[in-house]
Amino acid sequence: MKDHPIENQLTDGNGRPVRYMRVSVTDRCNLRCRYCVPSDEFVPLPYDQIISYEEIEHIAGILAPKGVTSIRITGGEPLVRRHLERLISSLSRISGINDISLTTNGILLSEMAGPLKRAGLSRVNVSLDTLREDRFSWITSRDENGIRMGPHRVMEGLIAAQSAGLSPVKINVVFMRGFNDDELEQFAALTSEQDFEVRFIEFMPMSPAGFWGPEKVIPAADAIARLEAVHGPLTFLGQCNGSGPAVCYKIPGYKGTVGFISPVSNHFCVDCNRIRITSDGKLRTCLFSDTETDLLEPLRSGASDTEILAIIQDALNQKPRGHGMVRGEELRGCVRTMSHIGG
Repeated sequence: MKDHPIENQLTDGNGRPVRYMRVSVTDRCNLRCRYCVPSDEFVPLPYDQIISYEEIEHIAGILAPKGVTSIRITGGEPLVRRHLERLISSLSRISGINDISLTTNGILLSEMAGPLKRAGLSRVNVSLDTLREDRFSWITSRDENGIRMGPHRVMEGLIAAQSAGLSPVKINVVFMRGFNDDELEQFAALTSEQDFEVRFIEFMPMSPAGFWGPEKVIPAADAIARLEAVHGPLTFLGQCNGSGPAVCYKIPGYKGTVGFISPVSNHFCVDCNRIRITSDGKLRTCLFSDTETDLLEPLRSGASDTEILAIIQDALNQKPRGHGMVRGEELRGCVRTMSHIGG
């Protein structure tokens, strides 16, 4: 991956530079987490409606000279899409792209970590909301049925990612009152001997109707206070890895770090530098905005790079200043769930 001079840095209508693109490569998943997938029968998109690897590479090639340096691959579960290492390899050769990361549920990571690292993957985020087998089965709506799909399987993937040299290895925990709030210390303990970054994420109103509720939200400040009641004052490290919405702390004597992402209690939109592309090729300039711009149709109808860039810039000009999740005393979600948007 090589850097080159940036001409006309891409910015949104509020003057915020755009440096980070998240792209969903599939809406399919080998799990069915209750806060991600609608409760009714899930119908995956036809394959011809899914953005192709070549189309993703095309968009990245347009945006890299305009200052986009980081790409995160998401899903669905991105590792269920075949030959993902080919996409990683192609993206890694685009001048200006210097960070390629992946969000995964970890089920297939133990087999894929090595090939993905060799292809050019920089780092990985693994979603894991419980360390208990029974809770894992419930939240993912998956019984084992002889298939090793529990938290033990995810932990194997985490160790494989470390061994492959992916760094940092982050563990994303959606922290929910009444479900996994009694596992705070157990998750934090994962950083005792391993250089993991365990990140507790406030439960956002992105879930199918009936599953999310404000009473389930645990403010990051409460989680920090609970850890400090056990360990004493935590060492504040600032923004994790220097960018992004997470703030990191170190527990005295522990090897890794704990991080907190607080979109509900502490908004961070002022520093937003990202865009999202859904698996069906829709550009979303804000996670919580239901406004989408179709990129697939112009790509497939032969629009020039200049025309594609103009479409993207026009959408960015309309990007809201804040996510608008809180309206008065109410919290609103999105029409599309995370399984459709991309995690």
